[in-house]
Amino acid sequence: MLGLTLTAVAADIDSFEKTKADNWHHWRGPSATGVSATAQPPTQWSEEKNIQWKIAIEGYGSAAPIIWGNKVFILTAINTGKVDPSLPRPEDQPRRVFGIKHPNTVYEFVVLCLDRKSGEELWRKTATKLIPHEGTHGDNNFASASPTTDGERLYCWFGSAGLFCYDLNGKKLWDRKLGQVRMGAYLGEGCSPVIHDGKLVIVRDHQKQSTIEVLNAKTGEPIWKKNRAEGNTWATPAIVQHSGKTQVITTASGKVRSYDLANGDLIWQCAGLTGNAIPCPVVENGVVFCMSGYKGYSLLALPLTARGDITGTDKILWRKTRGTPYIPSPVLYDGLLFYSQSNQALLTITDAKTGETHLDRERLRAVSNVYSSPVAAAGKVYITGRNGVTLVLKRSKKLEVLSTNKLKDRLDASPALAGNQLFLRGRQFLYCISEKNE
Repeated sequence: MLGLTLTAVAADIDSFEKTKADNWHHWRGPSATGVSATAQPPTQWSEEKNIQWKIAIEGYGSAAPIIWGNKVFILTAINTGKVDPSLPRPEDQPRRVFGIKHPNTVYEFVVLCLDRKSGEELWRKTATKLIPHEGTHGDNNFASASPTTDGERLYCWFGSAGLFCYDLNGKKLWDRKLGQVRMGAYLGEGCSPVIHDGKLVIVRDHQKQSTIEVLNAKTGEPIWKKNRAEGNTWATPAIVQHSGKTQVITTASGKVRSYDLANGDLIWQCAGLTGNAIPCPVVENGVVFCMSGYKGYSLLALPLTARGDITGTDKILWRKTRGTPYIPSPVLYDGLLFYSQSNQALLTITDAKTGETHLDRERLRAVSNVYSSPVAAAGKVYITGRNGVTLVLKRSKKLEVLSTNKLKDRLDASPALAGNQLFLRGRQFLYCISEKNE
């Protein structure tokens, strides 16, 4: 009986792996590298051209949309304006860095499911209503962590407001309060959950006790939890199978760490990134590439065969100390790393195997400020600026711009690709862009 059960579980996992290639189940795509191997998204669009649908999203969020089958899932936080008179008004609060104020009004934390073909709302669930205990930076919000799915359940994490699991028809299966975090300078939360083999990984790096925790994806019950000696970090981990273990790789300002998904044992670690680590690690051919770009620049190419602490050793395959991103994550596309400097429109293209720089901080004309992470498919790389412009580049070792596309919205969230469609979430609208209907 046990053998039959294990066989069935293995078959379900294999089916999910095959299906996810045609979807966008995670904010960095099927392989968590920003790349779709099957999508054929459009190259040109505008407010008047190739817009399959466009809908207003109530509230505010920068969580990227995810795609599964005929459904699009997106998160938002809606300020109801309902004031708690026992809390200090924003105008009466002390001056904080970046002008951050703590809320005194109730927010609704909302999960939306839309029809992929029409944009019609299929279902909406209010996960919870509460007053956030801290404010956020003006460029952050209370719905910045992207949801994820295993094709059966949808996992939605609103940080300190709670973790919520639904089936794909909107039935709530479980929820968990993981406690409040205390972000340094009240900058707000943002790390997204990651699902793998029935396990949900949650990283919480902040100014109090940082942790990594793994939950049973079906029930929400804890499997293991480890403390981390880290401060503010917003980087979503990468999960990869290598050398007989499933590694959970976390980037942070102190150390990059690899944990054994099964039990939380530390496999290897390496220092060398700068502060406020945000870009996600990306993996290809047994190597993980980790970046940061706040108050300095760092890129580490680290082998998944590592064991123990490899800081400062010849186990580090290669490294870079310029041109790396602060907020956006890189794209890793068939041996080429594409990334921008800080939040600027300065593009670098690096050979993932050798570390050779093919393009060094080339300015991207028409793009202004980059918070969104680039994506790629069908031999093209899509880089989106906050000014609503997306450049479509040829996957190449040099800068080859195929098109420049402009929308009338601020674009901070990362795009999603599936089939013939490109999904862009703006400050006001969610766009589905396609040359032909799915």
